[in-house]
This record gives sequence, C-alpha cells and structure tokens, in this order.
Amino acid sequence: MELNGCYDAIKRIHERIDAMNLKYYIETYGCQMNEHDSEKLAGILEECGYTAAQSKEDADLILFNTCCVREHAELRTFGNVGFTKELKQNNPRLIIGVCGCMMQQKEAAQKLYRRFPFVDMVFGTHELKNFPILLERALNEQRVFEITDIDGEVIEGLPVKRVPGFSTFVNIMYGCNNFCTYCIVPYVRGRERSRRPEDIVNEVRKVVSEGFGEITLLGQNVNSYCSDGVNFPKLLKMVNEVEGLKRLRFMTSHPKDLSDELIDAMAELDKVCKHIHLPVQSGSDRILQLMNRKYTIEHYMGLVDKLRAKIENVEITTDIIVGFPGETEEDFEETCELVRKVGYSNAYTFAYSPRQGTKAAAMQDQIPLEEKKRRLNLLNSVLAETLPAGNEKYIGHIGDILVEGVDHRGKPLLFGKLSNFKMVYVEGPEDLIGSIVKVKVDGLRFNSLFGHIIH
Repeated sequence: MELNGCYDAIKRIHERIDAMNLKYYIETYGCQMNEHDSEKLAGILEECGYTAAQSKEDADLILFNTCCVREHAELRTFGNVGFTKELKQNNPRLIIGVCGCMMQQKEAAQKLYRRFPFVDMVFGTHELKNFPILLERALNEQRVFEITDIDGEVIEGLPVKRVPGFSTFVNIMYGCNNFCTYCIVPYVRGRERSRRPEDIVNEVRKVVSEGFGEITLLGQNVNSYCSDGVNFPKLLKMVNEVEGLKRLRFMTSHPKDLSDELIDAMAELDKVCKHIHLPVQSGSDRILQLMNRKYTIEHYMGLVDKLRAKIENVEITTDIIVGFPGETEEDFEETCELVRKVGYSNAYTFAYSPRQGTKAAAMQDQIPLEEKKRRLNLLNSVLAETLPAGNEKYIGHIGDILVEGVDHRGKPLLFGKLSNFKMVYVEGPEDLIGSIVKVKVDGLRFNSLFGHIIH
C-alpha cells in the first residue's frame, strides 16, 4: 500500500521537533503481535526524531498498546492510564495515546476517551500506517479518535525499532478467520491477510544481517498462510534457505489446519526448530464443538502421533481453557486426562473469561468464578506432575542450545533452549549469550534441565 502520507508526516514532525530532545515510552500488553506492533510504533517515533525514555516520568509521549483477551484488561488499562494524569499536569507538552486491540472495540475506546479527557490520542489496530498523521494532529493540539472498521491492509515498509538481542519476530500474516466462540481476535484484528513471500524473505534477510540469529514467524494461525500460491510449508522452505539464519520458529498453529506437508517440513528442514505450539483448549469434544474449534480429540491425538513419529525429540506446548460455559466435571476430567496422555512440555492455562461481542459471552451455563479457579488449580497440579516425567528422558542427551541469558538466582548459570524449546542451564562465561553451544544434559532443574558445555 502507499505510505507517502505516512512518510510526509514523519518528515514534518522531524523538522518540527528537531533538537527538542523529546522522548517516548511505550507500555505494551498482550501477545507477540502487540509486541511487534510496538516495535513499529517505536520505529516511527524514532524516524520522527524521538528517543526512547527509561520511564513514563521521563517521557514527552506515552503510548499504551492495549490487549483485550483477558477479563481484567480494561480495568488494568484504565487504571494505568489514570495514573498519567499527574504526569500530564507536571509536563503540559506530554502527549498520551492509547491504541491496540482494546481500542479497536469502539465501546471501550469511547468509554476511555470520555473518562480521561487528558488523553490526546485513541486509535485502533488498523491505524498503524496513519500513526504519524495522527501524531501530527495531536502535536497541533487536536484531540484524536480514530477507529476503522475495515479489516485493514497488509502494510509494508513501516520503520521498525526492534528490541536488541539475538531473537526477533517477523509477521507473515494478520487477522483470523476462525471465529472461535470465546475469542475476540477476529473482531479486533480483522480477517486473514497474508504477506507476499518475497516481502517476508527480504525482511528475514534484513534482520539476520542486523545480527538476529533466531526468527519467529508470527500469525494468529500460521498454518493457513497462503500468498501467490505459496502455502506455509513452502514459505518455511524459502525462509530456511536464508544465509546466516540459525534457527526458525513459528506460532501459532491451529490443529484443524496442521498438514502432513508441514510436519514433513519440520522434520526435514535443518533450521526449523523441533517444537510446535498446538493449542488444544479442551479435552472434551463437546466443549470443542461449543468453542467452534472444528476438530475432535481423536484428530488432535492423531496429529500428536504423527509429529512424534516423524520428528525426533519433538516437543509440544499448548493452551488450555477451563470453565468454558457448560463445561461439566466430566468435560474437565477429559481435559486432565488429555494432559496426562499427551505429556506437554509446557502449557498456558486460563480460566475462561467472557469477552463482550463473542458468542460464548452470551451462552447459558456460565461457570462461577470460584469453580473456574478450582479447576484451574487442579489442572495446573496435573501439569506439575507430568512435566518432570517428560524431562527425565533427556538425561544424557547431547544437543545445541541458543544461550539467552544468565540466571542469577544462586550461582550464576547460563540458560538457553534446545531446538525443541527445552530449557537447559549450564555454567559458562556471559560472552556466550547469543551464541549456539553444544551441551550434555546431566539432570533436572525445577521444570527444566541442567548440564555442561561440551568443548
């Protein structure tokens, strides 16, 4: 799409604030998609002439990039925005903006806009390309409220200020077509739009040249990626060929679209990590149908069996919701049994929270909060029992870890993940951070592994 208006506004802002030493601060809630959007907002601001502030108190512009997936997201956002009123009073030139998924919901956005008249900018997820234009209006003391209902466009060419390190994200698609009954994402991110494969590969080449060795390809459902006749397994093969790339990850995969071709690509491509995040959400076919997940537990277990048959030492992580409307004790027990049967290496567990505008929020038989908490605690207990059992098989294993940092709890230890996402702690010098080293696993450490470096 055409970005001339965006860059024209950036140029005007830069000329206007040059030498003023203005600083920005972005507070991000939610998923990796939001984190990457914040990197784009930061990139635009730095092109405009702003520099990053270490705290809200030091900033001349504060942005809240919001999420609306969890029940208390609105309370959290409203509370944190409210605290900036005093900052605004102390610094009259301070600009405060609120954006992201929650602001794509017009009712929540209008409520915030009315409640906090000191907020200068409110805009939704589809306004990223227009952010410099909106900022220019705010600098001219015009209050901004922009929410676009269309699904948005595939935006190429926006500046990006990536968090320094060795691992980063590359979006391959936007939006979602699945409309799971509990999920607000299709309403705030729009329908699926896939980027062109050559644009993705070029971006991967660029970030690798900047020193990022590990790339995670992002999409609400990467398995449904399709552009110019290229599906997701073919895209993986194209990205796998990028020179200098060390590791390639992706998330998230929807079970209904996980193909044999993708499993084969994971098994065959040397840079693709042997880990898949495969959200199951429930172990009950009845609840899966109410969730509109479009697969059965038999189908899901068939995928687990194929993954483990084709990919050596593959590890599977998942998302699980307990307390979905109408979930019986029997349904919940089926979820616990699934967890025992699959043996996940990690699971992100949630008590169901209704999101206004979704079908599940209007369903009968909502589960009381205390019962949801009880089930969540029980499920986490089951996971605590199964996770160590899955780790014991790695004692004696030799593999490569990408060193991510140093754990200073007690004796300092380097930590990093094997290709399949298992965390390993080892002794070693800090200058190994960001590099891949060969290790041998000697034992278990909490829910992770420990070992030593093989020279």
